[in-house]
Amino acid sequence: MQSLAAKPFLLDIHSITLRVTHEEFEMLCQDNPELRLELTANGELITMVPVALESSEQNGDLFGEVWAWNRQTRLGRAFDSSGGFTLPNGAVKSPDVTWIGKPTADELPRGVTFPELVPDFVIELRSQSDSLKTLREKMEEYRANGVRLGWLINPQQQQVEIYRLGRDVEILESPATLSGEDVLPGLTIDLSSIFES
Repeated sequence: MQSLAAKPFLLDIHSITLRVTHEEFEMLCQDNPELRLELTANGELITMVPVALESSEQNGDLFGEVWAWNRQTRLGRAFDSSGGFTLPNGAVKSPDVTWIGKPTADELPRGVTFPELVPDFVIELRSQSDSLKTLREKMEEYRANGVRLGWLINPQQQQVEIYRLGRDVEILESPATLSGEDVLPGLTIDLSSIFES
């Protein structure tokens, strides 16, 4: 007979809500590095399924564009979806792309897994498994916590929703490019590979 300790097992929690503290969340992330986890402002654990290979490539392209622009301008720091941060409301998030401008980027504490900060810019790319309603709520949460510019890119409907502080959401239909505006000056991202049929 084989002991439970020798064989990992999965626990299905889709029909219940788990609440954890920030300390417990950090331990869960350390113990389960293969999982994509987030934490809501009221301590609810969110598990996200792995994205399809196509979405992963699109995420990589978007991050690569922001990373290359930042490497050239040196105006801040760019992070992919494997990094997370804690918003002022207590939620721990990990957008597909995050950019933090100076001086905040220069002041990021070393050794802190999920530092408390407000990014200047985020991108969420909708995959086939993502709920549009949930992503919109996430974008509103970013904005409510002070994120200056956010893009919700929706390849399924070939739309981009732009979230800015103090302004209504702007919806673009099949845009060829997106501009970083005054938040990421000079950044232009070509969306042709995202919106290919």
